[in-house]
Amino acid sequence: MKSKLKKILKKPFVRNVIIMATGTAAAQGISLLLLPLITRLYGPEAYGLMGVFMAVVMIVTPIAALTYPIAIVLPKQDEIAKALIRLSLYITLGISGITLFILLLFKQPIVQLFQIEDIAPYLFLIPIVILFAGLFQVMDQWLVRTKQFGTTAKVTFLHALIVQGSKVGVGLFHPMASVLITLSALGTGIRIILLALFTKGTDIKSFFDINKNHEQVSLKAVAKTHRDFPLYRAPQTLIDAISQNLPILMLTSFFGPASAGFYTIGRTVLSVPVQLIGNSVGDVFYPRISEAGNNGENLTKLIKKATIALASVGIIPFGIVIIFGPWLFSFVFGEGWATAGEYARWIALWIFFMFINGPSIKAIPVLSLQAYQLKYSIITIIIRTTALAIGYFIFSSDLVAIALFGISGAVRTFTLTLIIIHKSKKLY
Repeated sequence: MKSKLKKILKKPFVRNVIIMATGTAAAQGISLLLLPLITRLYGPEAYGLMGVFMAVVMIVTPIAALTYPIAIVLPKQDEIAKALIRLSLYITLGISGITLFILLLFKQPIVQLFQIEDIAPYLFLIPIVILFAGLFQVMDQWLVRTKQFGTTAKVTFLHALIVQGSKVGVGLFHPMASVLITLSALGTGIRIILLALFTKGTDIKSFFDINKNHEQVSLKAVAKTHRDFPLYRAPQTLIDAISQNLPILMLTSFFGPASAGFYTIGRTVLSVPVQLIGNSVGDVFYPRISEAGNNGENLTKLIKKATIALASVGIIPFGIVIIFGPWLFSFVFGEGWATAGEYARWIALWIFFMFINGPSIKAIPVLSLQAYQLKYSIITIIIRTTALAIGYFIFSSDLVAIALFGISGAVRTFTLTLIIIHKSKKLY
């Protein structure tokens, strides 16, 4: 048994997952340790306002570079990957500038349309966040391509320490929603600085040096070759981001900022296993399955093994939240957060299946299923909107709305996993 365990631990895939998970575990440990202090300092309403701002931000930032950074891992030649980096950064600059222009002209109508008056003073942070997001996506995917998982793990820990520690430190003297919002907005910028300090062999300036290599890859040709990302992946990512953050915006509109705060804290806690293990596995699994696709290996077997492994790990933490949610949240975060535990019970159903769905999602670019994922995301946003609307208009209950949201999410996500596994079999 010992020798078998040692053999497993020596495998590059397992070793890289452990490196990523260790850094993420340390970061999540810091976040969880400080979260009870943060919730007691700021309260549900302030936390809810931060959640609303971040919901708006998380809708636009995933498409900061039209998802071209995701393609950086795929090419065999580094020059093509570097061309994708340059293309991604140019697009990010353009989208950030367009966003600023739109806000300058139409800020007030946008605020009124989406009923986000409470965060209106912070909307001009969004172009800056978009700029940060595009640069981070590029650097992050280059680290995945070059398998610098140790750097990613180190930065993840330091980022959590700085941002979460700042929320507590400033909150002791000024526990306002503005503090949470500003620190959350600047968080990606802090991560970029840390990546720049610790990344090896990656000089971003070299990607723009047209004289460095006489055989420069045409950005137009690269954009055309990977056009399925902006055509299919970007709309899918945008729709998915809207549907992921829709509950916060709708809960705020229907039931007030405190309700959004309960959802935000529940989602934050339940995302810990996803960040700790799911994303670590996904980041290592993506280049592995990309290589497997290029080499003609059995992708179905790879996806199944990773999915089953995640399911066996995730059943315990998510099961505990489903059974003891209200008591746990009240004990850890304070009596005012018991409702968040009720929310968490239902959210846990969905997050569990999202947790085990990671390998399937990472396989989508390799299987060229972007168009299919776009259709799935459109269906998803319709179902989520309907579930929350039924809870409000028919039952007038935030708990019913969240219950319907969680159950429908679990069914949808599990179905997608089965479909991707089935489609991967058609390659053989």
